[in-house]
Amino acid sequence: MVRTYTGSLSGLLVIAMSFTSTGRTLAQQNSLTPSSTPQAAPSSQFQPASLAKQKKGKQQYTGPMTLVVLPPTPMLDEEGNQRQDPDGKLMFNPPIRQQRDKFGHPLFDLQGKPLMQSKDNLGYDENGKKLHASKEKPPKIVSVSITRGTLTVDGMTGKAALNYEIKDLKYVYFYLPGIGTTVVSNAPFPGAVEQKKAFDDKTLTVTVGEHIVQLSSDQRLLGKTAESAFVLVDKSFAVPTKFPVMGYGPIRVAPYAWPGSKQNENLQGVAEAPPLPADLRPQPLLQPCPAGQMRTPGASMQTGAQHPCVPITSAQATTSANRAAAFMGGAQAQE
Repeated sequence: MVRTYTGSLSGLLVIAMSFTSTGRTLAQQNSLTPSSTPQAAPSSQFQPASLAKQKKGKQQYTGPMTLVVLPPTPMLDEEGNQRQDPDGKLMFNPPIRQQRDKFGHPLFDLQGKPLMQSKDNLGYDENGKKLHASKEKPPKIVSVSITRGTLTVDGMTGKAALNYEIKDLKYVYFYLPGIGTTVVSNAPFPGAVEQKKAFDDKTLTVTVGEHIVQLSSDQRLLGKTAESAFVLVDKSFAVPTKFPVMGYGPIRVAPYAWPGSKQNENLQGVAEAPPLPADLRPQPLLQPCPAGQMRTPGASMQTGAQHPCVPITSAQATTSANRAAAFMGGAQAQE
């Protein structure tokens, strides 16, 4: 009985120990197996893309803040000359600036060079506002054609056969010796006085002091209706000539633009009056003959007459012979 009990007890102990070892093994295996329940990763290792972008956008700008500005360049006309404003000052194109991005920072291209403004893309201002080019209305252009024009002063011709092709009328200049330079425009300008109906069909008539200056052309100067002219007299500016001069240009201050005419463009400010007709040209008197000489009666005293001085004796003999011949001719006529 005792052996049987002892054997049974031993078997129970063996079975219990086996279960205990199995449990430990299972526990060890379970401790090595990861949990199936998901756990959030630390925020410092994984972030949403939107959150990363937002954080990147808030980073402080550390690049350059000074804009690159190119110096102004001369403003040229159609002939390549630098333009001048009405007061005679040289004109320049506005400076070209570097573009800004929408945050107000200077822009650079892929090579790191400053990205400059263009007429189609001005970039943004310092506050992130998009810049747009201003649309300016082009100025009105008034063209004038003068064909076979005549300039008269108090009715007397001072210049003839004038031919002008003025693409854009700004100012017309009349220089009158002893009076000064008269500046005329079809639009108001500082210091000018309006003279109504000065531009009338084919003529431009202005009053300068006590004198009347008129420019006439074979073609109509401006419109069909009479228009005002604005006149300024500059008594201090003179042209080295004794005859009237006409010119035109875009400047209203001395030295203006001379002469502006096609046929006179190489005279460089000096103009010549047209020649007088031969029958109106003055002729100086001849010098007196030397002692003992004289001219035969009836000789013209103007230069160019073919009557030289002759000795007085021969002149008297010639006169006596002429008188004798005249007397004989008269006696024969009486017979």
